[in-house]
Amino acid sequence: MAEHVSTAGPTGRSTGLSAGVVTGVVTAPRRPGGTAAGATAERPAVPPEAVVAGPGPAPGGPVAGRPRARRLGPGPRRPYARLVGPLLLLAVWAGASAAGVLDPRVLPAPWSVVRTGAELWSGGTLRTDLGTSLWRAAQGFAIGLTAGVVLALAAGLSRVGEALIDGTVQVNRAVPTLGLIPLFILWLGIGETFKVVIIAIVVYIPVYLNLHAALAGIDARYVELAEVLRFGRWRFVRQVVVPGALPGFFVGLRLAVTGSWLSLVVLEQINATNGLGYMMFQAQNYGQTQVIVLGLLIYGVFGFASDTAVRLLERRVLSWRRSLSS
Repeated sequence: MAEHVSTAGPTGRSTGLSAGVVTGVVTAPRRPGGTAAGATAERPAVPPEAVVAGPGPAPGGPVAGRPRARRLGPGPRRPYARLVGPLLLLAVWAGASAAGVLDPRVLPAPWSVVRTGAELWSGGTLRTDLGTSLWRAAQGFAIGLTAGVVLALAAGLSRVGEALIDGTVQVNRAVPTLGLIPLFILWLGIGETFKVVIIAIVVYIPVYLNLHAALAGIDARYVELAEVLRFGRWRFVRQVVVPGALPGFFVGLRLAVTGSWLSLVVLEQINATNGLGYMMFQAQNYGQTQVIVLGLLIYGVFGFASDTAVRLLERRVLSWRRSLSS
């Protein structure tokens, strides 16, 4: 019920206003006789919390009192960040050598190694050995990469190929590759051929394993979709197999690049007459520690540079993929 409040107007008469304080109903002034001068108008009461709280947050905006989401990823990529570790190690080495902590006969100073490298380069010895090592590694890597890709495709896309190839490769993987050196020397002699073959074996195994695993891991729904769309064999390989297997292939490629340098340093110390490994072996006989450290540094620089090149190629080829590394 509305409470009727009588107020005096300018003429002293009662205006007969109804104050709808509780229900929010406002009654029009009554005429003499008790009839309403107009229709009754109802207004909804304003809730008190709307006046106190004020407008809420905008749609999609942060909710008041709720903590922001914590970043779990590694963050944006920093250019040349992978050089921090090697440069820090080089700085520690230089500082320890300058402070006299390291014995030059055990580990010579970096500037002594650089000076030795400059002397060998000007004399022509380092250039010849460097070119020979690069040629051996390139030959073995090219042969191993081709063999690994061909065998993985044959075993990954055909059950017959898998039955004939996969078991043989697994047996070969279980046999230490460097243990095959005496047998290959008897078969191929002590020339360049057995060195290239050993490097190729070291290279093809990680390429085959990772590419074959990537092929086996392609979602079967993509294969069924290609069958429904009546893809040909070549189109299926180009549009389904290659994009699905590229991430695994690049993992195997990085391992293969590292393996080629690791096998090369061993092979060039066995019945070799040139190469970086031969240079290090001769330095061992004459106690030239700085030459040995120089050879190790060159191998490390080559390994780091080749791995960086593969990473850049992978980032460009797989630019469509969103991952933590990107």
